[in-house]
Amino acid sequence: MELKTEIPIEIDRLAYERTLWTEGATAIAGVDEVGRGCLFGDVVAAAVILPPGLLLEGIDDSKRLSEKKRDELYDLILANAVAWSVGRVDAGTIDKINIRQASRLAMKLAVEGLATKPDHLLIDAETVDLLLPQTKIIKGDLLSQSIGAASIVAKVTRDRLCEQIWDLNYAGYGIKDHKGYATKVHREALLALGPTPLHRRSFLTKYDAEQQTLF
Repeated sequence: MELKTEIPIEIDRLAYERTLWTEGATAIAGVDEVGRGCLFGDVVAAAVILPPGLLLEGIDDSKRLSEKKRDELYDLILANAVAWSVGRVDAGTIDKINIRQASRLAMKLAVEGLATKPDHLLIDAETVDLLLPQTKIIKGDLLSQSIGAASIVAKVTRDRLCEQIWDLNYAGYGIKDHKGYATKVHREALLALGPTPLHRRSFLTKYDAEQQTLF
């Protein structure tokens, strides 16, 4: 099932969850991914089950929040979650199966990692290859608290990988700053240093001819 909804000025971020609660679902997992458009690193997905009836103030699409606010909400989400899990798919697999399928796989891994089996999945603009009831919601990270929570957990997880691990392992690329996206600094570093094992080769061919000769 796919739902397309016009975004109201005031968003009821529990509207989808509330409908499912009335139908008897109690373990509703929000699912989202980050890093889909990056040149470097894993695509990371999260699945989060929050208690029925709980409203966490400030939950939103992770891209609309400051880093400080995301970090605060990350701790709040993990402290209140019934269950949460993260799934990752690396650059080599992304090159083999394409980014959409890799994103769906990361979501599947995140759901499979939950300690509590969900009754229903609310997914941001995708479907997951699992035999579970699920609803695909366009702009779900904005419209659903559960998906917004998953978006924040995935974003903070990936950002910390960029800052605390990948930037140290691959110095000179500025990974901690641009998080693997195709900024001018990142493209110039690729020209100077060449790609690392964590760069997505299938993405690099989309850039200009000068870069393509290097890869």
